Amino acid sequence: MGNQFIWQDRFNIGVDVIDREHKKLFSIMNRLFIFSEQEDKIQWVCEEGLKYFKDHAMKHFAEEEVYMASISYMGYESHRRVHDNFRKNTLPALELELTRSNFSKDAVSHFLSVCAGWLIGHTLTEDRAITGQEMSKWGNLLPEEEELAVKQLIMHLVKDMFQLDTRLISDRYSGEKFGKGIYCRFIYANAKGEKWEVFMIFEEQLLVETVGKMMGHQSDKLNVVLVNASRYAIRQFVESVLEHLPAAAGFELKDENLLSYEQFQKVFSKPQCSLLFSTPAGYFAYCAMPPHTLKQAGASSIVTENAVTEVRNYLKNNEEQNAPTNKKKILVIDDSDTVRLAMQQLLGEDYEVSTANSGMAGIRCMTLNRPDLVLLDYEMPVCDGLQVLEMIRSEEDFAKIPVFFLTGKVDKESITKVMPLHPEGYLIKSQQPADIKKNIDGYFRKKAG
Repeated sequence: MGNQFIWQDRFNIGVDVIDREHKKLFSIMNRLFIFSEQEDKIQWVCEEGLKYFKDHAMKHFAEEEVYMASISYMGYESHRRVHDNFRKNTLPALELELTRSNFSKDAVSHFLSVCAGWLIGHTLTEDRAITGQEMSKWGNLLPEEEELAVKQLIMHLVKDMFQLDTRLISDRYSGEKFGKGIYCRFIYANAKGEKWEVFMIFEEQLLVETVGKMMGHQSDKLNVVLVNASRYAIRQFVESVLEHLPAAAGFELKDENLLSYEQFQKVFSKPQCSLLFSTPAGYFAYCAMPPHTLKQAGASSIVTENAVTEVRNYLKNNEEQNAPTNKKKILVIDDSDTVRLAMQQLLGEDYEVSTANSGMAGIRCMTLNRPDLVLLDYEMPVCDGLQVLEMIRSEEDFAKIPVFFLTGKVDKESITKVMPLHPEGYLIKSQQPADIKKNIDGYFRKKAG
């Protein structure tokens, strides 16, 4: 696997009985990773290693709960439920997988990566909250303050977990593609059957630079172990955010998927909170949608029994989809869902098509994934096509990107207004789709010749 588990002083929270057991658990995990590289040690990892890790984890949970009770920690009950879920659900499921697979190498890999991700996430989120390190001060905010609270909490969590400064790029992220991304989807439900859906999207390199470095990952590419560890760390991250949202009280995780960008686009709709962040290591986004917006993603549910296979297939498909191609990149900026979908279907076979539902979303998309051609709706609300093209031409990095207007009409006044901004031309929405594509194909042939 080429992984190891490295203890860092910043994992200390300042409570001896907790820090001591944290360090011991990290040490145990590191030994398990090392022994799992040796074929003759696999059986020991499965039988003795699991028992050893489990005994120390249960001891740590008990001591930590006693300490929380002794200081009358306000978050005691929710923290204890996190422990209960791991000791009553996660670990038994992993043990069952090991038994059913006759302790296969994949099952060992899954066990180690799940435990690694859980330890990273739990140590740097819930455990830090015990000592009042600003992790629980968002609990009783008024509804109108919740979005601001989420922004601040996420930036605080990233700083604490990964030692990265975070900058908010947009508080209205609309699903633009950025680099090679990993799209995690979590669905939570409560006793009433209501559901809550949360997405977290990470550039691959960001996971390599954060969770990967904590595990001593030597490659600049993701592998099954790192993705599984990242899933659990991300889940802890998400649940730390939801814990501080009154509207999400009583919700528990019911389903988890890894999505392709295309699957993500299909289910991304009217988010209640949608934030895009930048760090020195890469971009990430947090999106939450209430129950009424839920849609089927067409992706498999990830459970203990299929996690290794699903992640391996996901990485293989992601690699194929992100493999270098000669396809030109086209960005469609239009406020109409129907037009964006139609353009994707019309052009998707021959071009790499991205979409944005507003001018500002289009500018962000150009920043994250520079296109070879922009198809720009002229008649958009708030910021129309003329204003968007002015912004594009005013940015040195974008000034020479060719732009075709998508419009329902072409009149002399409109053409006169935009001529100084040098659009490549106009495409009439009422044209036959074949004619629109013919014009675009012709533009690229002419440019190439």
